[in-house]
Amino acid sequence: MDWTALTLSLELAAWTVAILLPVSVLAGRWLAYGRFRAKGAVEALVMLPLVLPPTVFGFYLLVAFGRNSPVGAFWQETFGHQLVFTFEGLVVASVIFNLPFAIQPAQRGFEAIAVELREAAATCGMSPWRSLWKVELPLAWPGLMTAMVLTFAHTLGEFGIVLMVGGSIPGETKTIAIAIYDRVQGFDMRGAGIMSAALVAISFTAIAITYWLSARIGRRLA
Repeated sequence: MDWTALTLSLELAAWTVAILLPVSVLAGRWLAYGRFRAKGAVEALVMLPLVLPPTVFGFYLLVAFGRNSPVGAFWQETFGHQLVFTFEGLVVASVIFNLPFAIQPAQRGFEAIAVELREAAATCGMSPWRSLWKVELPLAWPGLMTAMVLTFAHTLGEFGIVLMVGGSIPGETKTIAIAIYDRVQGFDMRGAGIMSAALVAISFTAIAITYWLSARIGRRLA
């Protein structure tokens, strides 16, 4: 077991979830309630990482984060090092690539809230932010939880984006998925099997806990 790679993967997944949680709330709510002409185009743009091959998407991110790009040049000038082949670059790439996994379930969660409930909250004098906190978030929580679990599990197993943007630098960008690939390349099938089983166990546990919590919340709100 490559514990360094596993720890790095868990850290990457945790940062991705932490960043995308508020993004999923704001973007999911906006897409659920918003009525504007370009809504279909925005939803298609959000879903684009889901249908593009990871290597293709990773290539464009690699170009966008490079030293010759505005983003890469800004990062180099601000922090004194390049964005690609760093852990920070992996976090940014992971956040972008996981947008559909975070936003779409959250959007569906907000769409499931009856319009009458939001209207009743407004009639009672609640501000939009208070209505969001007291009424909408508790009802949309199963969707948000699903979004975060999908994001976490997907980040743990991501290979193509990580390889394209981060490479395979031990202790910096070498995640558990890359470590499994390296073990297979070295014909260490036992090591690859152990790490693969660990990923399956972590992902299964996260999904099982999500279903359990969603059921409890559903019974509480019923």
